[in-house]
Amino acid sequence: MAVAIKYHCDIISADSRQIYREMTIGTAKPSLSELALVKHHFVDFLPPDAHYNAGKFEKEVTDFLEDYFCHHDVCVMTGGTGLYINAVIDGLDHFPEVPWEIQEKVKIMWKEQGITFLQEQLKSFDPEYYCKVDLQNPHRLIRAISVSLSTGQAYSSFLNKAKKTLPFEPVFILLQRDRHELYQRIDQRVDQMIDHGLVNEVRALQAFRHCQSMQTVGYRELSDHFEVLVTLESAIDKIKQNSRRYAKRQLTWFNNDGRYTHFHPDHFKEITDWIDKKLQT
Repeated sequence: MAVAIKYHCDIISADSRQIYREMTIGTAKPSLSELALVKHHFVDFLPPDAHYNAGKFEKEVTDFLEDYFCHHDVCVMTGGTGLYINAVIDGLDHFPEVPWEIQEKVKIMWKEQGITFLQEQLKSFDPEYYCKVDLQNPHRLIRAISVSLSTGQAYSSFLNKAKKTLPFEPVFILLQRDRHELYQRIDQRVDQMIDHGLVNEVRALQAFRHCQSMQTVGYRELSDHFEVLVTLESAIDKIKQNSRRYAKRQLTWFNNDGRYTHFHPDHFKEITDWIDKKLQT
């Protein structure tokens, strides 16, 4: 927000869950006052049962930026979905067609043997992708395993093949805190979400509990509570645990990308000095 205000520019949300309407508290969408202060794009524009992916995001953001940069010099894209960010910057890799029967076979594995079985299968087929992927996202696991079963090759072997020419110059910034401080803030944030009504938000979305959108930390655990699989206290503890795990995977993803310059979020002047320097080159 501070960077966007300084450079009088818009914000693109690269968060694969903030795109869904009715999922506000658990995805930490910008508040109404923030939306009034800075124009945001790709927030709150799809129903919870809509299917969306990195390919659609790449096309729609690329089309948006083509027009946006006719009138503006700077745009901020921010969010935790590394795949969405990389899709816009690098383009998407092309994967072979996977027979429907194989996809269904892997989905049955998931339903009958659980997500832990999928995780073990992926680790066996593709240890490289296993270290990067969101291991709690069954759809990504199913996709990767299906490609491996269909082709006999690791899913990761098809990655990073795309080459994309950009009509703009990206400036890569990674905000990073001490891990202990980060985990403390995550736990506090979960408590705040509960206080602000996350339980009721998830309860109202139970008709969509099997949709892609609901396979999200916070929503998944509370859905288990509503199906009387865990207590509310256990569900909240699980949200904190899975949020910390997800943050750790995000750190791994972005730290493995050597293009990012690291800053502490409180060091705003250092960040803007770096941006100014990049804008002048």
